[in-house]
Amino acid sequence: MELRQLRYFVAVAEELHFGRAAERLLIAGPSLSQQIKALERDLGVRLFDRDRRSVALTPAGAALLPHVRDLLERADDLQRRAGRISGSETVRLGYVNWVPADLTARASAVAELRVDTWIVPSHAQAGRVADGGLDLAVCWVRTTDLADHGLRARLLGADRLYAVSTGGNTGEVRAEDTVVLLDDDTTSWGSWNSFAEELARDTGARAVRISDGGITGPAFFEHVRRSRRPILNSPKGQTAPLPPDLVQRPVIAPKVYWTWSLVWRRDEVRAAVLATVDALTEGVGDLGIHEPDAWLPDGDPYRR
Repeated sequence: MELRQLRYFVAVAEELHFGRAAERLLIAGPSLSQQIKALERDLGVRLFDRDRRSVALTPAGAALLPHVRDLLERADDLQRRAGRISGSETVRLGYVNWVPADLTARASAVAELRVDTWIVPSHAQAGRVADGGLDLAVCWVRTTDLADHGLRARLLGADRLYAVSTGGNTGEVRAEDTVVLLDDDTTSWGSWNSFAEELARDTGARAVRISDGGITGPAFFEHVRRSRRPILNSPKGQTAPLPPDLVQRPVIAPKVYWTWSLVWRRDEVRAAVLATVDALTEGVGDLGIHEPDAWLPDGDPYRR
Protein backbone atom coordinates (compact mmCIF):
# COMPACT_ATOMS: atom_id res chain seq x y z
CA MET A 1 0.00 0.00 0.00
CA GLU A 2 1.41 3.37 -1.06
CA LEU A 3 0.37 6.97 -0.41
CA ARG A 4 -0.21 7.52 -4.11
CA GLN A 5 -2.72 4.65 -4.16
CA LEU A 6 -4.57 6.26 -1.27
CA ARG A 7 -4.64 9.55 -3.21
CA TYR A 8 -6.06 7.65 -6.19
CA PHE A 9 -8.75 6.15 -3.93
CA VAL A 10 -9.79 9.61 -2.70
CA ALA A 11 -9.95 10.97 -6.26
CA VAL A 12 -12.21 8.12 -7.45
CA ALA A 13 -14.35 8.44 -4.31
CA GLU A 14 -14.86 12.15 -4.98
CA GLU A 15 -15.52 11.80 -8.70
CA LEU A 16 -17.35 8.44 -8.63
CA HIS A 17 -16.12 8.03 -12.18
CA PHE A 18 -12.85 6.39 -13.19
CA GLY A 19 -12.50 8.40 -16.39
CA ARG A 20 -12.89 11.79 -14.66
CA ALA A 21 -10.61 10.70 -11.82
CA ALA A 22 -7.95 9.57 -14.30
CA GLU A 23 -8.11 12.93 -16.10
CA ARG A 24 -7.80 14.75 -12.77
CA LEU A 25 -4.81 12.60 -11.80
CA LEU A 26 -3.22 12.82 -15.28
CA ILE A 27 -2.91 9.05 -15.60
CA ALA A 28 -4.48 6.49 -17.91
CA GLY A 29 -7.81 4.95 -16.94
CA PRO A 30 -6.55 1.33 -17.08
CA SER A 31 -3.58 2.24 -14.86
CA LEU A 32 -5.89 3.87 -12.31
CA SER A 33 -8.14 0.82 -12.28
CA GLN A 34 -5.16 -1.49 -11.73
CA GLN A 35 -3.90 0.64 -8.82
CA ILE A 36 -7.31 0.61 -7.14
CA LYS A 37 -7.49 -3.17 -7.53
CA ALA A 38 -4.01 -3.49 -6.01
CA LEU A 39 -5.08 -1.31 -3.09
CA GLU A 40 -8.19 -3.44 -2.57
CA ARG A 41 -6.00 -6.56 -2.50
CA ASP A 42 -3.65 -5.00 0.03
CA LEU A 43 -6.51 -3.86 2.29
CA GLY A 44 -8.49 -7.06 1.89
CA VAL A 45 -11.76 -5.23 1.13
CA ARG A 46 -13.62 -4.05 -1.94
CA LEU A 47 -13.71 -0.25 -2.02
CA PHE A 48 -16.02 0.33 -5.00
CA ASP A 49 -18.97 -1.33 -6.67
CA ARG A 50 -18.56 -0.66 -10.37
CA ASP A 51 -20.19 -1.65 -13.60
CA ARG A 52 -20.34 -0.13 -17.07
CA ARG A 53 -22.73 2.60 -15.98
CA SER A 54 -21.83 3.62 -12.45
CA VAL A 55 -19.27 3.64 -9.66
CA ALA A 56 -20.27 3.66 -5.98
CA LEU A 57 -18.44 3.35 -2.70
CA THR A 58 -18.99 0.08 -0.89
CA PRO A 59 -19.83 0.30 2.83
CA ALA A 60 -16.17 -0.54 3.53
CA GLY A 61 -15.00 2.17 1.14
CA ALA A 62 -17.29 4.77 2.70
CA ALA A 63 -16.11 3.81 6.19
CA LEU A 64 -12.42 4.02 5.25
CA LEU A 65 -12.60 7.27 3.24
CA PRO A 66 -12.43 9.73 6.20
CA HIS A 67 -9.54 7.77 7.72
CA VAL A 68 -7.64 7.83 4.41
CA ARG A 69 -8.15 11.58 4.09
CA ASP A 70 -6.88 12.04 7.63
CA LEU A 71 -3.83 9.85 6.91
CA LEU A 72 -2.96 11.87 3.81
CA GLU A 73 -3.30 15.14 5.71
CA ARG A 74 -0.96 13.83 8.40
CA ALA A 75 1.56 12.68 5.78
CA ASP A 76 1.56 16.16 4.23
CA ASP A 77 1.92 17.74 7.66
CA LEU A 78 4.87 15.46 8.43
CA GLN A 79 6.65 16.64 5.30
CA ARG A 80 6.00 20.29 6.19
CA ARG A 81 7.28 19.78 9.75
CA ALA A 82 10.41 18.04 8.50
CA GLY A 83 11.12 21.00 6.22
CA ARG A 84 10.78 23.45 9.11
CA ILE A 85 13.02 21.34 11.36
CA SER A 86 15.74 21.11 8.74
CA GLY A 87 15.75 24.86 8.22
CA SER A 88 16.15 24.25 4.48
CA GLU A 89 13.89 25.51 1.75
CA THR A 90 11.74 22.78 0.21
CA VAL A 91 12.25 21.94 -3.46
CA ARG A 92 9.59 19.71 -5.03
CA LEU A 93 10.74 17.12 -7.56
CA GLY A 94 8.72 14.66 -9.62
CA TYR A 95 9.86 11.74 -11.73
CA VAL A 96 8.59 9.02 -14.04
CA ASN A 97 10.28 5.79 -12.99
CA TRP A 98 13.99 6.56 -12.52
CA VAL A 99 16.05 8.84 -10.29
CA PRO A 100 19.68 8.52 -9.18
CA ALA A 101 20.06 6.29 -6.14
CA ASP A 102 21.81 9.11 -4.23
CA LEU A 103 19.32 11.80 -5.28
CA THR A 104 18.50 13.07 -1.78
CA ALA A 105 22.11 12.93 -0.63
CA ARG A 106 23.23 15.07 -3.58
CA ALA A 107 20.74 17.81 -2.74
CA SER A 108 20.97 17.67 1.06
CA ALA A 109 23.52 20.47 1.36
CA VAL A 110 21.47 23.01 -0.57
CA ALA A 111 17.76 22.23 -0.06
CA GLU A 112 15.17 19.98 1.52
CA LEU A 113 14.23 17.81 -1.45
CA ARG A 114 10.62 16.65 -1.46
CA VAL A 115 10.22 13.80 -3.96
CA ASP A 116 6.64 13.69 -5.18
CA THR A 117 4.98 10.26 -5.01
CA TRP A 118 2.58 11.00 -7.87
CA ILE A 119 4.15 9.03 -10.74
CA VAL A 120 2.91 10.21 -14.15
CA PRO A 121 4.35 10.12 -17.71
CA SER A 122 7.13 12.42 -18.91
CA HIS A 123 4.91 14.92 -20.72
CA ALA A 124 2.70 15.29 -17.63
CA GLN A 125 5.66 15.84 -15.31
CA ALA A 126 7.08 18.51 -17.65
CA GLY A 127 3.67 20.18 -17.65
CA ARG A 128 3.52 20.16 -13.85
CA VAL A 129 6.87 21.97 -13.70
CA ALA A 130 5.64 24.52 -16.23
CA ASP A 131 2.45 25.28 -14.29
CA GLY A 132 4.21 25.47 -10.92
CA GLY A 133 3.00 22.18 -9.45
CA LEU A 134 6.62 21.04 -9.22
CA ASP A 135 9.96 22.85 -9.11
CA LEU A 136 11.92 20.11 -10.88
CA ALA A 137 11.20 16.87 -12.72
CA VAL A 138 13.21 13.96 -14.07
CA CYS A 139 11.66 13.07 -17.41
CA TRP A 140 12.23 12.53 -21.14
CA VAL A 141 11.83 15.68 -23.20
CA ARG A 142 12.55 17.08 -26.64
CA THR A 143 13.74 20.56 -27.48
CA THR A 144 10.22 21.40 -28.68
CA ASP A 145 8.83 20.47 -25.25
CA LEU A 146 11.32 22.80 -23.58
CA ALA A 147 10.35 25.66 -25.90
CA ASP A 148 6.60 25.05 -25.60
CA HIS A 149 6.65 24.86 -21.79
CA GLY A 150 9.30 27.52 -21.12
CA LEU A 151 11.71 25.03 -19.52
CA ARG A 152 15.43 24.39 -19.30
CA ALA A 153 17.07 20.96 -19.08
CA ARG A 154 20.29 19.24 -18.14
CA LEU A 155 21.29 15.64 -18.69
CA LEU A 156 20.88 13.59 -15.52
CA GLY A 157 20.91 9.99 -16.74
CA ALA A 158 20.77 7.73 -19.78
CA ASP A 159 19.57 4.16 -20.33
CA ARG A 160 21.08 2.03 -23.06
CA LEU A 161 18.13 -0.06 -24.16
CA TYR A 162 18.45 -3.76 -24.92
CA ALA A 163 16.36 -6.42 -26.62
CA VAL A 164 14.62 -9.40 -25.04
CA SER A 165 14.16 -12.70 -26.87
CA THR A 166 13.46 -16.39 -26.41
CA GLY A 167 16.15 -19.05 -26.71
CA GLY A 168 19.66 -19.08 -25.39
CA ASN A 169 21.36 -16.61 -27.75
CA THR A 170 22.64 -13.67 -25.69
CA GLY A 171 24.71 -12.19 -28.51
CA GLU A 172 24.34 -8.76 -30.05
CA VAL A 173 21.40 -8.03 -32.33
CA ARG A 174 21.19 -5.28 -34.92
CA ALA A 175 18.49 -2.67 -34.37
CA GLU A 176 16.98 -3.44 -37.77
CA ASP A 177 16.34 -7.02 -36.64
CA THR A 178 14.32 -6.01 -33.56
CA VAL A 179 10.67 -5.19 -32.90
CA VAL A 180 9.51 -2.03 -31.13
CA LEU A 181 6.06 -1.99 -29.53
CA LEU A 182 3.71 1.01 -29.77
CA ASP A 183 0.82 1.19 -27.30
CA ASP A 184 -2.63 2.52 -28.22
CA ASP A 185 -2.76 4.14 -24.77
CA THR A 186 -1.17 7.43 -25.81
CA THR A 187 -1.95 9.04 -22.45
CA SER A 188 0.56 6.78 -20.72
CA TRP A 189 2.88 5.97 -23.61
CA GLY A 190 2.92 9.06 -25.84
CA SER A 191 6.61 9.79 -25.23
CA TRP A 192 7.62 6.19 -25.75
CA ASN A 193 5.55 5.91 -28.94
CA SER A 194 7.25 8.98 -30.42
CA PHE A 195 10.66 7.56 -29.54
CA ALA A 196 9.85 4.09 -30.90
CA GLU A 197 8.30 5.35 -34.15
CA GLU A 198 11.37 7.42 -34.95
CA LEU A 199 13.68 4.54 -34.07
CA ALA A 200 11.77 2.28 -36.47
CA ARG A 201 12.01 4.86 -39.26
CA ASP A 202 15.73 5.46 -38.73
CA THR A 203 16.91 1.89 -38.25
CA GLY A 204 14.41 -0.37 -40.00
CA ALA A 205 13.20 -1.96 -36.77
CA ARG A 206 9.70 -3.35 -37.10
CA ALA A 207 7.00 -1.33 -35.30
CA VAL A 208 4.08 -3.33 -33.88
CA ARG A 209 0.98 -1.77 -32.34
CA ILE A 210 -0.53 -3.28 -29.20
CA SER A 211 -3.47 -2.40 -26.95
CA ASP A 212 -2.87 -4.50 -23.85
CA GLY A 213 -0.40 -2.35 -21.91
CA GLY A 214 2.37 -4.78 -22.84
CA ILE A 215 5.20 -2.26 -23.07
CA THR A 216 6.25 -3.59 -19.65
CA GLY A 217 5.44 -6.36 -17.22
CA PRO A 218 4.09 -9.87 -17.82
CA ALA A 219 2.26 -8.79 -20.99
CA PHE A 220 5.59 -7.63 -22.47
CA PHE A 221 7.14 -11.02 -21.79
CA GLU A 222 4.19 -12.70 -23.52
CA HIS A 223 4.77 -10.55 -26.60
CA VAL A 224 8.42 -11.65 -26.59
CA ARG A 225 7.42 -15.32 -26.41
CA ARG A 226 5.13 -14.92 -29.42
CA SER A 227 7.58 -12.86 -31.49
CA ARG A 228 9.98 -14.28 -34.03
CA ARG A 229 12.27 -11.29 -33.45
CA PRO A 230 13.83 -9.86 -30.29
CA ILE A 231 11.75 -6.99 -28.84
CA LEU A 232 13.32 -3.75 -27.61
CA ASN A 233 12.69 -3.09 -23.94
CA SER A 234 11.50 0.28 -22.65
CA PRO A 235 13.01 2.48 -19.90
CA LYS A 236 10.23 1.39 -17.55
CA GLY A 237 11.37 -2.22 -17.95
CA GLN A 238 15.07 -1.47 -17.71
CA THR A 239 15.59 -3.14 -14.32
CA ALA A 240 12.79 -5.72 -14.43
CA PRO A 241 14.02 -9.29 -13.77
CA LEU A 242 13.64 -11.57 -16.79
CA PRO A 243 11.78 -14.88 -16.62
CA PRO A 244 14.16 -17.87 -16.94
CA ASP A 245 12.97 -18.68 -20.48
CA LEU A 246 13.96 -15.24 -21.85
CA VAL A 247 17.34 -13.60 -22.43
CA GLN A 248 18.71 -10.06 -22.71
CA ARG A 249 20.62 -9.11 -25.88
CA PRO A 250 22.69 -5.95 -26.56
CA VAL A 251 21.36 -3.85 -29.44
CA ILE A 252 23.92 -2.52 -31.92
CA ALA A 253 24.08 -0.66 -35.23
CA PRO A 254 23.16 1.59 -33.55
CA LYS A 255 23.26 1.44 -29.75
CA VAL A 256 19.91 2.86 -28.61
CA TYR A 257 19.81 5.39 -25.77
CA TRP A 258 16.98 7.00 -23.81
CA THR A 259 17.95 10.17 -21.95
CA TRP A 260 16.65 11.45 -18.62
CA SER A 261 16.59 15.22 -18.20
CA LEU A 262 16.31 17.33 -15.08
CA VAL A 263 13.94 20.16 -16.08
CA TRP A 264 13.08 23.45 -14.42
CA ARG A 265 11.31 26.68 -15.40
CA ARG A 266 13.27 29.05 -17.62
CA ASP A 267 12.26 32.03 -15.45
CA GLU A 268 13.11 30.28 -12.17
CA VAL A 269 14.82 32.66 -9.70
CA ARG A 270 14.71 30.76 -6.40
CA ALA A 271 18.25 30.14 -5.27
CA ALA A 272 17.39 26.79 -3.67
CA VAL A 273 15.97 25.41 -6.93
CA LEU A 274 18.92 26.57 -9.03
CA ALA A 275 21.41 25.26 -6.44
CA THR A 276 19.60 21.90 -6.48
CA VAL A 277 19.94 21.75 -10.27
CA ASP A 278 23.70 22.27 -9.95
CA ALA A 279 24.01 19.74 -7.12
CA LEU A 280 22.08 17.01 -8.93
CA THR A 281 23.84 17.38 -12.29
CA GLU A 282 27.39 17.99 -11.11
CA GLY A 283 29.79 15.45 -12.55
CA VAL A 284 27.33 13.87 -14.98
CA GLY A 285 29.29 12.98 -18.12
CA ASP A 286 27.95 12.11 -21.56
CA LEU A 287 27.02 8.57 -20.35
CA GLY A 288 27.89 7.08 -23.74
CA ILE A 289 25.29 9.00 -25.71
CA HIS A 290 27.88 10.80 -27.85
CA GLU A 291 29.71 7.70 -29.04
CA PRO A 292 29.81 7.39 -32.86
CA ASP A 293 27.45 4.38 -32.86
CA ALA A 294 24.93 5.82 -30.37
CA TRP A 295 21.40 6.72 -31.44
CA LEU A 296 19.22 9.49 -30.04
CA PRO A 297 15.97 10.70 -31.60
CA ASP A 298 15.79 13.96 -33.49
CA GLY A 299 15.06 16.79 -31.08
CA ASP A 300 16.72 15.14 -28.10
CA PRO A 301 18.34 18.03 -26.19
CA TYR A 302 21.70 16.21 -26.12
CA ARG A 303 21.88 15.03 -29.73
CA ARG A 304 24.87 16.42 -31.62
